[in-house]
Amino acid sequence: MNLDSSAATSLANDIKASEANFNCSVILFPSFLFLESVKTILGNGKIHLGAQNCSHRQNGAFTGEVSAQQLKSSGIEYVIIGHSERREHYNETNEILKEKLAMALKHNLKPVFCCGEPKQIREANGQEDYVLKQLQESLFGFSENEISNITIAYEPIWAIGTGLNATSAQAQQMHTFIRQQFAKQYSNNFAQQLSILYGGSCNPTNAKELFSCPDVDGSLVGGASLNARDFLSIIQAAQ
Repeated sequence: MNLDSSAATSLANDIKASEANFNCSVILFPSFLFLESVKTILGNGKIHLGAQNCSHRQNGAFTGEVSAQQLKSSGIEYVIIGHSERREHYNETNEILKEKLAMALKHNLKPVFCCGEPKQIREANGQEDYVLKQLQESLFGFSENEISNITIAYEPIWAIGTGLNATSAQAQQMHTFIRQQFAKQYSNNFAQQLSILYGGSCNPTNAKELFSCPDVDGSLVGGASLNARDFLSIIQAAQ
Protein backbone atom coordinates (compact mmCIF):
# COMPACT_ATOMS: atom_id res chain seq x y z
CA MET A 1 0.00 0.00 0.00
CA ASN A 2 2.65 2.44 -1.22
CA LEU A 3 2.72 5.24 -3.82
CA ASP A 4 -0.09 7.36 -5.19
CA SER A 5 -1.28 7.23 -8.80
CA SER A 6 1.31 9.65 -10.14
CA ALA A 7 4.23 7.97 -8.37
CA ALA A 8 3.08 4.50 -9.42
CA THR A 9 2.85 5.38 -13.11
CA SER A 10 6.15 7.25 -12.95
CA LEU A 11 7.86 4.20 -11.45
CA ALA A 12 6.35 1.91 -14.08
CA ASN A 13 7.52 4.24 -16.85
CA ASP A 14 11.06 4.34 -15.45
CA ILE A 15 11.24 0.53 -15.31
CA LYS A 16 9.63 0.15 -18.74
CA ALA A 17 12.27 2.47 -20.23
CA SER A 18 15.00 -0.09 -19.45
CA GLU A 19 13.21 -3.27 -20.52
CA ALA A 20 15.24 -3.66 -23.72
CA ASN A 21 18.17 -4.59 -21.47
CA PHE A 22 16.29 -7.25 -19.50
CA ASN A 23 17.49 -10.84 -19.89
CA CYS A 24 15.41 -12.24 -17.05
CA SER A 25 11.72 -12.34 -16.19
CA VAL A 26 10.42 -9.16 -14.55
CA ILE A 27 6.94 -8.94 -13.00
CA LEU A 28 5.40 -5.83 -11.47
CA PHE A 29 2.78 -6.11 -8.71
CA PRO A 30 1.20 -2.66 -8.26
CA SER A 31 -1.73 -1.91 -5.97
CA PHE A 32 -5.12 -2.94 -7.35
CA LEU A 33 -6.04 0.67 -8.16
CA PHE A 34 -3.09 1.04 -10.51
CA LEU A 35 -3.18 -2.30 -12.36
CA GLU A 36 -4.96 -0.86 -15.40
CA SER A 37 -2.74 2.19 -15.75
CA VAL A 38 0.44 0.14 -15.32
CA LYS A 39 -0.89 -2.42 -17.81
CA THR A 40 -1.28 0.38 -20.38
CA ILE A 41 2.28 1.55 -19.75
CA LEU A 42 3.74 -1.96 -20.08
CA GLY A 43 1.85 -2.78 -23.28
CA ASN A 44 2.97 -6.02 -24.92
CA GLY A 45 6.60 -5.74 -23.92
CA LYS A 46 8.85 -7.96 -21.81
CA ILE A 47 7.48 -7.01 -18.38
CA HIS A 48 4.67 -9.09 -16.88
CA LEU A 49 1.91 -7.87 -14.58
CA GLY A 50 0.55 -9.36 -11.37
CA ALA A 51 -1.78 -8.56 -8.47
CA GLN A 52 -0.77 -8.55 -4.81
CA ASN A 53 -3.66 -10.75 -3.69
CA CYS A 54 -6.97 -12.34 -4.66
CA SER A 55 -10.02 -13.62 -2.81
CA HIS A 56 -10.61 -17.26 -1.94
CA ARG A 57 -14.24 -16.75 -3.02
CA GLN A 58 -15.51 -17.18 -6.57
CA ASN A 59 -17.79 -14.10 -6.48
CA GLY A 60 -20.66 -12.62 -4.47
CA ALA A 61 -21.34 -10.13 -1.71
CA PHE A 62 -17.80 -9.75 -0.38
CA THR A 63 -17.35 -5.99 -0.37
CA GLY A 64 -13.78 -4.85 -0.89
CA GLU A 65 -12.52 -8.19 -2.24
CA VAL A 66 -11.14 -8.87 -5.74
CA SER A 67 -11.66 -12.28 -7.32
CA ALA A 68 -9.29 -14.34 -9.44
CA GLN A 69 -11.86 -14.25 -12.22
CA GLN A 70 -11.93 -10.44 -12.16
CA LEU A 71 -8.13 -10.32 -12.35
CA LYS A 72 -8.00 -12.74 -15.26
CA SER A 73 -10.70 -10.84 -17.15
CA SER A 74 -8.56 -7.69 -16.76
CA GLY A 75 -5.56 -9.32 -18.38
CA ILE A 76 -3.59 -9.95 -15.20
CA GLU A 77 -1.17 -12.87 -15.46
CA TYR A 78 0.26 -13.40 -11.95
CA VAL A 79 -1.01 -13.17 -8.37
CA ILE A 80 0.82 -13.23 -5.02
CA ILE A 81 -0.73 -15.67 -2.54
CA GLY A 82 0.22 -16.11 1.11
CA HIS A 83 2.46 -13.11 1.57
CA SER A 84 3.67 -12.91 5.16
CA GLU A 85 1.84 -9.63 5.68
CA ARG A 86 -1.45 -11.21 4.59
CA ARG A 87 -0.85 -14.10 6.97
CA GLU A 88 0.11 -11.83 9.86
CA HIS A 89 -2.25 -8.88 9.54
CA TYR A 90 -5.29 -10.58 8.02
CA ASN A 91 -5.06 -14.00 9.64
CA GLU A 92 -4.91 -15.90 6.36
CA THR A 93 -4.55 -19.55 7.31
CA ASN A 94 -3.00 -22.34 5.29
CA GLU A 95 -6.51 -23.57 4.50
CA ILE A 96 -7.64 -20.18 3.18
CA LEU A 97 -4.49 -19.98 1.09
CA LYS A 98 -5.23 -23.41 -0.35
CA GLU A 99 -8.64 -22.07 -1.43
CA LYS A 100 -6.99 -19.00 -2.94
CA LEU A 101 -4.62 -21.19 -4.90
CA ALA A 102 -7.55 -23.23 -6.18
CA MET A 103 -9.27 -20.07 -7.39
CA ALA A 104 -6.13 -18.72 -9.03
CA LEU A 105 -5.43 -22.01 -10.81
CA LYS A 106 -9.07 -22.37 -11.88
CA HIS A 107 -8.83 -19.05 -13.69
CA ASN A 108 -5.38 -19.72 -15.15
CA LEU A 109 -3.49 -17.19 -13.07
CA LYS A 110 0.13 -17.95 -12.20
CA PRO A 111 0.51 -17.91 -8.41
CA VAL A 112 3.57 -16.71 -6.57
CA PHE A 113 3.15 -18.63 -3.32
CA CYS A 114 4.93 -17.23 -0.27
CA CYS A 115 6.20 -19.27 2.65
CA GLY A 116 8.58 -18.57 5.49
CA GLU A 117 9.12 -18.49 9.22
CA PRO A 118 8.96 -15.76 11.90
CA LYS A 119 11.82 -14.92 14.25
CA GLN A 120 10.79 -17.16 17.14
CA ILE A 121 10.61 -20.20 14.87
CA ARG A 122 14.04 -19.50 13.39
CA GLU A 123 15.52 -19.03 16.87
CA ALA A 124 14.12 -22.43 17.87
CA ASN A 125 15.59 -23.96 14.69
CA GLY A 126 12.09 -24.96 13.60
CA GLN A 127 12.10 -23.26 10.20
CA GLU A 128 12.10 -26.43 8.12
CA ASP A 129 9.14 -28.00 9.88
CA TYR A 130 7.28 -24.69 9.80
CA VAL A 131 7.74 -24.15 6.05
CA LEU A 132 7.00 -27.80 5.26
CA LYS A 133 3.66 -27.48 7.08
CA GLN A 134 2.81 -24.42 4.98
CA LEU A 135 3.57 -26.35 1.79
CA GLN A 136 1.74 -29.49 2.89
CA GLU A 137 -1.44 -27.75 3.98
CA SER A 138 -1.71 -25.25 1.12
CA LEU A 139 0.06 -26.71 -1.90
CA PHE A 140 0.70 -30.41 -1.83
CA GLY A 141 -2.95 -31.35 -2.37
CA PHE A 142 -2.70 -30.18 -5.99
CA SER A 143 -1.37 -32.31 -8.81
CA GLU A 144 1.93 -31.63 -10.52
CA ASN A 145 0.07 -30.56 -13.63
CA GLU A 146 -2.17 -28.18 -11.67
CA ILE A 147 0.72 -26.29 -10.14
CA SER A 148 3.11 -26.45 -13.08
CA ASN A 149 3.05 -22.63 -13.38
CA ILE A 150 3.56 -21.89 -9.71
CA THR A 151 6.50 -19.90 -8.33
CA ILE A 152 7.62 -20.20 -4.71
CA ALA A 153 8.84 -17.18 -2.74
CA TYR A 154 10.70 -17.96 0.47
CA GLU A 155 10.30 -15.14 3.00
CA PRO A 156 12.41 -15.26 6.16
CA ILE A 157 9.97 -12.97 7.99
CA TRP A 158 12.57 -12.17 10.65
CA ALA A 159 14.75 -10.55 7.97
CA ILE A 160 12.09 -8.23 6.50
CA GLY A 161 12.26 -4.65 7.73
CA THR A 162 13.87 -5.69 11.01
CA GLY A 163 17.47 -4.69 10.42
CA LEU A 164 18.44 -8.37 10.45
CA ASN A 165 19.69 -9.99 7.29
CA ALA A 166 19.65 -13.60 6.21
CA THR A 167 23.00 -14.70 4.87
CA SER A 168 23.28 -16.16 1.40
CA ALA A 169 24.09 -19.48 3.08
CA GLN A 170 20.84 -19.37 5.07
CA ALA A 171 18.88 -18.52 1.93
CA GLN A 172 20.52 -21.34 -0.01
CA GLN A 173 19.89 -23.83 2.79
CA MET A 174 16.16 -23.12 2.89
CA HIS A 175 15.79 -23.00 -0.88
CA THR A 176 17.50 -26.39 -1.11
CA PHE A 177 15.16 -27.77 1.55
CA ILE A 178 12.08 -26.47 -0.27
CA ARG A 179 13.24 -27.94 -3.57
CA GLN A 180 13.86 -31.28 -1.87
CA GLN A 181 10.30 -31.34 -0.52
CA PHE A 182 8.88 -30.79 -4.00
CA ALA A 183 11.10 -33.58 -5.32
CA LYS A 184 9.70 -35.93 -2.66
CA GLN A 185 6.09 -34.88 -3.23
CA TYR A 186 6.18 -34.76 -7.03
CA SER A 187 9.34 -35.56 -8.95
CA ASN A 188 12.95 -34.48 -9.13
CA ASN A 189 12.40 -33.11 -12.61
CA PHE A 190 9.51 -30.94 -11.39
CA ALA A 191 11.56 -29.73 -8.44
CA GLN A 192 14.51 -28.75 -10.63
CA GLN A 193 12.27 -26.71 -12.92
CA LEU A 194 10.58 -24.96 -10.00
CA SER A 195 11.46 -21.29 -9.56
CA ILE A 196 12.17 -20.40 -5.93
CA LEU A 197 12.54 -16.70 -5.21
CA TYR A 198 14.12 -15.11 -2.17
CA GLY A 199 11.87 -12.59 -0.42
CA GLY A 200 13.88 -11.31 2.52
CA SER A 201 14.92 -7.70 1.99
CA CYS A 202 16.76 -8.14 -1.28
CA ASN A 203 18.57 -4.93 -2.25
CA PRO A 204 21.29 -3.73 -4.65
CA THR A 205 23.98 -4.56 -2.09
CA ASN A 206 23.13 -8.21 -1.45
CA ALA A 207 21.38 -9.18 -4.70
CA LYS A 208 24.40 -10.45 -6.63
CA GLU A 209 25.57 -12.68 -3.78
CA LEU A 210 22.06 -14.08 -3.28
CA PHE A 211 21.61 -14.79 -6.98
CA SER A 212 24.93 -16.65 -7.07
CA CYS A 213 23.38 -19.35 -4.86
CA PRO A 214 22.46 -22.37 -7.02
CA ASP A 215 18.93 -22.73 -5.62
CA VAL A 216 18.04 -19.02 -5.54
CA ASP A 217 16.28 -18.34 -8.83
CA GLY A 218 15.40 -14.69 -8.26
CA SER A 219 13.75 -12.41 -5.76
CA LEU A 220 10.38 -11.13 -4.61
CA VAL A 221 11.55 -7.56 -4.07
CA GLY A 222 9.94 -5.41 -1.40
CA GLY A 223 10.92 -1.86 -0.47
CA ALA A 224 13.76 -1.69 -2.98
CA SER A 225 11.23 -1.99 -5.81
CA LEU A 226 9.79 1.44 -4.92
CA ASN A 227 12.94 3.09 -6.26
CA ALA A 228 13.55 2.55 -9.98
CA ARG A 229 17.34 2.81 -9.70
CA ASP A 230 17.50 0.23 -6.91
CA PHE A 231 15.08 -2.12 -8.62
CA LEU A 232 16.93 -1.89 -11.93
CA SER A 233 20.19 -2.65 -10.10
CA ILE A 234 18.65 -5.82 -8.69
CA ILE A 235 17.41 -6.82 -12.16
CA GLN A 236 20.92 -6.24 -13.49
CA ALA A 237 22.36 -8.48 -10.74
CA ALA A 238 20.00 -11.28 -11.78
CA GLN A 239 21.24 -11.36 -15.37
